[in-house]
Amino acid sequence: MSNQVLFYFKIGLIILFLACLLHMPYGYFQLVRSLGMLGFALFAYESYKNNKIEWMIFWIASSIVINPIIKVALGRIIWNIVDIIWAGVLLYSLVISKSESKSND
Repeated sequence: MSNQVLFYFKIGLIILFLACLLHMPYGYFQLVRSLGMLGFALFAYESYKNNKIEWMIFWIASSIVINPIIKVALGRIIWNIVDIIWAGVLLYSLVISKSESKSND
Protein backbone atom coordinates (compact mmCIF):
# COMPACT_ATOMS: atom_id res chain seq x y z
CA MET A 1 0.00 0.00 0.00
CA SER A 2 1.35 3.40 -0.87
CA ASN A 3 2.56 5.80 1.79
CA GLN A 4 0.16 8.43 0.50
CA VAL A 5 -2.87 6.19 1.12
CA LEU A 6 -1.64 5.42 4.64
CA PHE A 7 -1.05 9.13 5.22
CA TYR A 8 -4.64 10.03 4.31
CA PHE A 9 -6.02 7.07 6.28
CA LYS A 10 -4.18 8.32 9.36
CA ILE A 11 -5.48 11.87 8.84
CA GLY A 12 -9.01 10.49 8.48
CA LEU A 13 -8.71 8.44 11.66
CA ILE A 14 -7.39 11.45 13.58
CA ILE A 15 -10.47 13.42 12.54
CA LEU A 16 -12.80 10.51 13.36
CA PHE A 17 -11.25 9.96 16.80
CA LEU A 18 -11.45 13.64 17.70
CA ALA A 19 -15.07 13.76 16.53
CA CYS A 20 -15.78 10.95 19.02
CA LEU A 21 -15.41 13.60 21.73
CA LEU A 22 -18.69 15.12 20.50
CA HIS A 23 -22.15 13.70 21.08
CA MET A 24 -22.60 11.41 18.11
CA PRO A 25 -25.15 8.70 17.33
CA TYR A 26 -24.26 5.11 18.23
CA GLY A 27 -23.84 4.18 14.56
CA TYR A 28 -20.99 6.69 14.27
CA PHE A 29 -19.01 4.89 16.96
CA GLN A 30 -19.63 1.57 15.19
CA LEU A 31 -18.24 3.11 11.99
CA VAL A 32 -15.19 4.42 13.86
CA ARG A 33 -14.60 0.99 15.41
CA SER A 34 -14.73 -0.70 12.01
CA LEU A 35 -12.52 1.83 10.24
CA GLY A 36 -10.16 2.00 13.23
CA MET A 37 -9.71 -1.76 13.30
CA LEU A 38 -9.09 -1.83 9.55
CA GLY A 39 -6.65 1.08 9.76
CA PHE A 40 -4.74 -0.28 12.72
CA ALA A 41 -4.45 -3.68 11.02
CA LEU A 42 -3.09 -2.02 7.87
CA PHE A 43 -0.63 0.03 9.91
CA ALA A 44 0.50 -3.15 11.71
CA TYR A 45 1.10 -4.88 8.38
CA GLU A 46 3.08 -1.92 7.04
CA SER A 47 5.11 -1.78 10.25
CA TYR A 48 5.83 -5.50 9.92
CA LYS A 49 6.98 -5.00 6.32
CA ASN A 50 9.26 -2.17 7.43
CA ASN A 51 10.60 -4.20 10.38
CA LYS A 52 9.22 -1.76 12.98
CA ILE A 53 8.19 -4.33 15.54
CA GLU A 54 7.32 -1.90 18.36
CA TRP A 55 4.90 -0.04 16.11
CA MET A 56 3.46 -3.32 14.85
CA ILE A 57 2.71 -4.45 18.41
CA PHE A 58 1.05 -1.11 19.23
CA TRP A 59 -1.12 -1.21 16.10
CA ILE A 60 -2.17 -4.82 16.71
CA ALA A 61 -3.08 -4.05 20.33
CA SER A 62 -5.06 -1.01 19.18
CA SER A 63 -6.85 -3.09 16.56
CA ILE A 64 -7.86 -5.62 19.21
CA VAL A 65 -9.11 -2.93 21.62
CA ILE A 66 -11.19 -1.10 19.02
CA ASN A 67 -12.65 -4.11 17.21
CA PRO A 68 -16.43 -3.89 16.69
CA ILE A 69 -17.11 -7.59 17.29
CA ILE A 70 -15.93 -8.16 20.87
CA LYS A 71 -16.43 -4.78 22.47
CA VAL A 72 -14.27 -3.49 25.29
CA ALA A 73 -16.45 -1.57 27.75
CA LEU A 74 -14.35 1.29 29.11
CA GLY A 75 -16.96 4.00 29.71
CA ARG A 76 -17.28 7.27 27.85
CA ILE A 77 -14.60 9.22 29.75
CA ILE A 78 -11.93 6.55 29.32
CA TRP A 79 -12.87 6.06 25.66
CA ASN A 80 -12.47 9.83 25.17
CA ILE A 81 -8.99 9.65 26.67
CA VAL A 82 -8.12 6.66 24.47
CA ASP A 83 -9.43 8.53 21.39
CA ILE A 84 -7.19 11.51 22.21
CA ILE A 85 -4.20 9.22 22.74
CA TRP A 86 -4.82 7.45 19.42
CA ALA A 87 -5.17 10.80 17.62
CA GLY A 88 -1.88 11.96 19.19
CA VAL A 89 -0.04 8.75 18.34
CA LEU A 90 -1.33 8.86 14.76
CA LEU A 91 -0.16 12.47 14.44
CA TYR A 92 3.21 11.54 15.94
CA SER A 93 3.55 8.63 13.50
CA LEU A 94 2.86 11.02 10.61
CA VAL A 95 5.56 13.42 11.81
CA ILE A 96 8.06 10.57 12.29
CA SER A 97 7.34 9.04 8.87
CA LYS A 98 7.63 12.47 7.23
CA SER A 99 11.03 13.11 8.86
CA GLU A 100 12.22 9.61 7.93
CA SER A 101 11.22 10.10 4.30
CA LYS A 102 13.05 13.44 4.17
CA SER A 103 16.20 11.90 5.63
CA ASN A 104 16.06 9.14 2.99
CA ASP A 105 15.85 11.65 0.12
